[in-house]
Amino acid sequence: MPFILAIDQGTTSSRAILFREDTSIAAVAQQEFPQHFPASGWVEHEPEDLWSSTLAVCREALAKAGVEAREVAAIGITNQRETTLVWDRQTGKAVHRAIVWQDRRTADFCARLKAEGHEPLFSARTGLILDPYFSGTKVAWILDNVPGARARAERGELAFGTVDSFLLWRLTGGKVHATDATNASRTLLYDIHRGAWDDELLAVLRIPRAMLPEVRDCSAQFGETTADLLGGVIPVCGIAGDQQAATVGQACFTPGMMKSTYGTGCFALLNTGDHAVKSQNKLLTTVAYQLGGKPTYALEGSIFVAGAAVQWLRDGLGILKSAAESGPLAEHADPAQAVYLVPAFVGLGAPYWDAECRGALFGLTRGTGPREIARAALESVCYQTLDLLDAMRADWPGAAGAETVLRVDGGMVASDWTMQRLADILGTPVDRPVVKETTALGAAYLAGLAAGVYPDPPRFADLWRLDRRFTPNFDGELRAAMVAGWKDAVSRTLTRGS
Repeated sequence: MPFILAIDQGTTSSRAILFREDTSIAAVAQQEFPQHFPASGWVEHEPEDLWSSTLAVCREALAKAGVEAREVAAIGITNQRETTLVWDRQTGKAVHRAIVWQDRRTADFCARLKAEGHEPLFSARTGLILDPYFSGTKVAWILDNVPGARARAERGELAFGTVDSFLLWRLTGGKVHATDATNASRTLLYDIHRGAWDDELLAVLRIPRAMLPEVRDCSAQFGETTADLLGGVIPVCGIAGDQQAATVGQACFTPGMMKSTYGTGCFALLNTGDHAVKSQNKLLTTVAYQLGGKPTYALEGSIFVAGAAVQWLRDGLGILKSAAESGPLAEHADPAQAVYLVPAFVGLGAPYWDAECRGALFGLTRGTGPREIARAALESVCYQTLDLLDAMRADWPGAAGAETVLRVDGGMVASDWTMQRLADILGTPVDRPVVKETTALGAAYLAGLAAGVYPDPPRFADLWRLDRRFTPNFDGELRAAMVAGWKDAVSRTLTRGS
């Protein structure tokens, strides 16, 4: 029986999951690594931490399952998107720490580009907006702030990549500099309609084309690992950004299907088929996946703080010992207290896109305690999801005509209380799958598809299994009052003019 090894390189940890031919899990390994916050709004990772933790968990997963490299048909990679690395082509060493997707250091640069009238061009070509979230301005910052970097890049000495590209480079011993269409579509440099890097956008950001990786399908032959890393040569056959990988893992192959992943942030994708829908509500148009040279598009809403709000309760406020305590604590909150947390710790994402606003708590009384704050933190994720769902329905008529069923995954979905509250606030059913590791499963499927282990998308979709459906319980009046309170809290948090 062949195995597929999925690398899931995330914002706070690296994981490796070994899947069997029937998609069941043979072994899991996980390793956390440090976050670095050198200035307000700045978030960085040490590139060697990303690599060493990834290699360690791959070795651990194989060892746990007693599986040798020759038994692994392929490796699939899924990664934290937009996180940006620039490295030396000769040594493979990064010239600066990785600038994480959450990082806001290029907010002023983005504002200047908007003022100069560049945003319509970027939006039309890439489906994105000018925001520090995306990779392009991060690359420009490294070139402008690392001594000698721009000259070296222009001489072709430096390579740019998102985390997938960096890991692929290291896995193949520096032989392959490539990425897939989903990660490319998050850079501000890639024309999602032509399926190519865009010279005009590169010129605006002053990024040399020589730095860029080759773009391939999500399911493709990307290269082979060097034999010394994992005890033998293993083909790398699949790459997708984490949210797109989760879309694949949730088998959202039909236009109108929607998934939402709750990790550090929250990301909802709505499959729009071969139509790249232009949002009128500040959503992103992105590549959901690309197979056989043909892209499938999605509308995406990005929430910067989801599970990170629970981490804040634990690490910042100290009101939790573990994330698992948040649901039970929230369940016993005083229902008479209307406490709202707007978790704009690094600004707000879709549909607001306000990089300058910061988090706030509203409705505090002398009776407010850890239970009410925990409930507000969990509910903030639900309300932000509703904002995205409403925007998607407004943008794409196909999403408004029928009842939406949301497929969910990520660490937060283990909490029954949170998922029930999500269904109550959305007013729509929420489906939690049996296999909750959908991001890794998506990467494994893409690799297994190219390796001939897994079937075509329609037959793979038949393997999806429901664990539990959460149906809404709130009456319309209660739900409307709660949502109105949220919208009022957000309006008080946004900076003037947003």
